[in-house]
Amino acid sequence: MFDFLKKKLNEVVKKVTDKVAPKEKEKKAKPKKEKETFTSKIVKAFTEINVSSEKVDEIFQEIEIDLLEADVAVEAIDKIKEDLKKEIVGKSIKKSELEKQIRNVFKKTLNEMLDVPKIDLMKKLEKRPTLFVFLGFNGSGKTTTMAKIAYWLQSKKLSCVFAAGDSFRAASIEQLEEHGKKLNVNVIKHQYGADPAAVIFDAVKYAQAKKIDVVLADTAGRTHTNKNLMDQLEKIVRVNKPDLKILVIDSMTGNDIINQCRMFDQAVGVDALVLTKTDVSNKGGSILSAAYVLKKPILFLGTGQSYKDLHEYDPREIAEKLI
Repeated sequence: MFDFLKKKLNEVVKKVTDKVAPKEKEKKAKPKKEKETFTSKIVKAFTEINVSSEKVDEIFQEIEIDLLEADVAVEAIDKIKEDLKKEIVGKSIKKSELEKQIRNVFKKTLNEMLDVPKIDLMKKLEKRPTLFVFLGFNGSGKTTTMAKIAYWLQSKKLSCVFAAGDSFRAASIEQLEEHGKKLNVNVIKHQYGADPAAVIFDAVKYAQAKKIDVVLADTAGRTHTNKNLMDQLEKIVRVNKPDLKILVIDSMTGNDIINQCRMFDQAVGVDALVLTKTDVSNKGGSILSAAYVLKKPILFLGTGQSYKDLHEYDPREIAEKLI
C-alpha cells in the first residue's frame, strides 16, 4: 500500500545523512593523546557534527522532488523539514547516530501528521435512524464504499437501507440495487432525474417506519467547480440534515485531494473522509497529505473490491509501515 512512499522516505533519510555527514574516503588517524582537552576536541571533530539551518534548506531543495513524486503535499514537506531542523540544527550529533536520529525524527513527525481528529462511529449510531450522506467526484468509489460500510454495519448487528440519491448517472440505481441484493439491503429510489433531496427524505421516513438503524445515501459524482450540482448538494444537506457527510476520495488522485476536500467542505461541510483504491496506489503520500493538511477524521481505507476490503484508519500502523 505504501511501498513507493516508504522507498522515497528511506531515500530521503539516506540523502540527508550523506549530505550532512559524507563518508570520508580515507580513514583519518587519531592524534596521539598529548593533552586531554586537546584530544577530546580532535575526537569530537572526527566523530561529531554540527548541522546548520542553511544546510537543511539546501538538502531539502534537492530532495523535495522525491517527496512530491510520492504525492506528499508541500505543506507536509515543510512540516518534515521544520521538525528535522528543531531536532538536529545547532546540536552536536555523533556521526554514527545521525541516520538513527533522522529516522526517529521522521517517525515522530509522521505520527503527528497522521494523527487526525477521531469520530466515534458507534456513538454517532446511537441516534435512530442515523443518516450518512456520501459525496465525491465521479469514479471515486462512493457506491462501492457505501456497500462496504453497509457490510461493516451488518457485522455490528445494525440494519440499514440505501437511498439512491444519484438519479443522474446512467445505471447508478441498478448498481446500487445489485449491491442491495447481495447484502439483503432495501433500496429507496425514484425515477432517473428525480430530486435527490426528496429520495433521501423518503429513505429516512422509510427507516423511521421500519425501525431501521442507518440510512446510507448515495449522491451523484460531481466536480467542485460545477455550481449547479454543488447547489443541489447544498439542498440535500439543508433538507435532510445528515448526521455525517462523508467525502469519498480516490487515493490515486494525488495532491488534488486537498483541493477536492476544501471545495466540498466550503460548500456543505465535510465531516469525515474515506480514501479508496489504496491497494492500487502504492505512493501513499495522498493519505499523509490528506491527514496533515485537511485535519479531517479518516474513517476507512478502501483496500480492494470485496465487501471485507475496508480497513479502519490506524495512524500508528501507517507510520510503522513507512519508517
